[in-house]
Amino acid sequence: MKSYVRGSTAVPLLEITIGDALQAAAERWPERLALIDCGQGVRMTWRELRDRVDTLAMGFLELGLGKGDRIGIWSLNRFEWTLTQFAAARIGLVLVTINPAYRTNELEFVLRDAGCAAIVLSPGFKTSDYLGMLRELLPEIDVPHGSQLRGEALPDLRHVIQLGGDAMAGAMAFSAVEALGAVGDKTLVAELGAKLDATDPINIQFTSGTTGSPKGVTLSHRNILNNGYFTGRAILLSPEDRLCIPVPLYHCFGLSMGNLACLTLGSTIVYPGEGFDPAATLKAVESERCTALYGVPTMFIAELDHPEFASFDLTSLRTGIMAGSPCPIEVMRKVVERMHMSEVTIAYGMTETSPVSFQSSTSDSLERRVSTVGRVHPHLEVKIVDGDGKIVPRGVAGELCTRGYSVMIGYWGNAEQTEKVKDAEGWMHSGDLAVIDDEGFCNIVGRLKDMVIRGGENLYPREIEEFLYTHPSVRDVQVFGVPDDRYGEELCAWIIADDSAAVDADAIRAFCTGKIAHQKIPRYVKCVDSFPLTVSGKAQKFVMRQTMMAELQLEETKTA
Repeated sequence: MKSYVRGSTAVPLLEITIGDALQAAAERWPERLALIDCGQGVRMTWRELRDRVDTLAMGFLELGLGKGDRIGIWSLNRFEWTLTQFAAARIGLVLVTINPAYRTNELEFVLRDAGCAAIVLSPGFKTSDYLGMLRELLPEIDVPHGSQLRGEALPDLRHVIQLGGDAMAGAMAFSAVEALGAVGDKTLVAELGAKLDATDPINIQFTSGTTGSPKGVTLSHRNILNNGYFTGRAILLSPEDRLCIPVPLYHCFGLSMGNLACLTLGSTIVYPGEGFDPAATLKAVESERCTALYGVPTMFIAELDHPEFASFDLTSLRTGIMAGSPCPIEVMRKVVERMHMSEVTIAYGMTETSPVSFQSSTSDSLERRVSTVGRVHPHLEVKIVDGDGKIVPRGVAGELCTRGYSVMIGYWGNAEQTEKVKDAEGWMHSGDLAVIDDEGFCNIVGRLKDMVIRGGENLYPREIEEFLYTHPSVRDVQVFGVPDDRYGEELCAWIIADDSAAVDADAIRAFCTGKIAHQKIPRYVKCVDSFPLTVSGKAQKFVMRQTMMAELQLEETKTA
């Protein structure tokens, strides 16, 4: 049997826009809570959310923004983020989601590449001074309040809209844009919304850019609305549910799997705070009686390891999603047992596929949910191919490719890069190594670029990480390759330990000996307090590799 699977088509796709979905939610569940922002003390029903969205959308129109214009948002999780997301979609603006961890060079690249006409931003968060960085790029911002910008570095940028109180010179307060919209004719919003098509581009999400300049993944209403819908259906979300979303909204996990799942299924959106904080997340679950919780593995680990974890009442939880990076089996078991999330699922995907293409079911056995990423999502096709593009047999590792409604329109303004990953038949090549078994369950075994080739043998870090998690003192682990003159590459493990004395190199090798093949035993072991992470919680193995190469004075192995 070949490694090809096709998802169910029993439930039809939503052929509507995000604005249509918001209007439907306001009509179907007008008095139910739509959004709770714990950090800002804001609560809105679906009717109230729709009305504020329409007011903001009208405000954008009053500023001269129109269909196809790009509007950036640079902020962590706030209720205004969601107002902006839905208001942009309501009138056909393309929302450009900007990584909150970006600095000036990255910000300039994104705003110029997307040609943003406006940016919505918060003053800052922790060490990130967003206003200061924007001023550094745009000294021309010190112009009379409310006028349009004309900046040399960012010639397309006309409006800076500031969250959180009084606006700096050259910017406009978010509340002032709402005030503009309040006196406008909001029937225009509905008229413009009726002319939009579900296949219109509505969102640009920039990839991390770890292997070059970031690329703008361009997605449509149809892409992300349906993906949120089917992701939410997989965990049985309904209007009775409250979903706690500590993952960042700039990423598909928050804006699609979170906001749009709730929008299409009537569940309440709950933001515990702007940035991730394990205590705030646990408190939000307890105080708002959340039934579902999202997070990447590092978030769940931080919650489980919080010194006051046992004091929080989490009995309202039943489900959620762990995704964003490989999910350690031992962590998954703890989430089920200690956080009452008996129906938690694993999801797998990538930004270029909106993002989810595989997800486990709440009815799958725990063994299936902790050892695979589930089955293919509805209305999608997936195949596993070898280096020649041929579909491999079931049980054989190869590159995972996805085709269907969720595949991106392309990289913004970059046809060449689009063609490298999206072939003529519409298959999105993920760069991930995967195996599909006889029952259609998928297991991600690593990244093509993460795969370590030691002495001509392919080694998959994910497999070795899962084994090391069984060590009683290993709390978290990342395995990667470093250059080696003899074997080409050798394995290195960075470990966060409960007892560092128990996990030095000799102890780890002794633990592995006789249990895994000798070539899979890490040569180098380093105990650390934390891993370098992206803002969405993904471990940056390339940073770890560079650090170890510097410490060990290693150079890249030359190849013919």
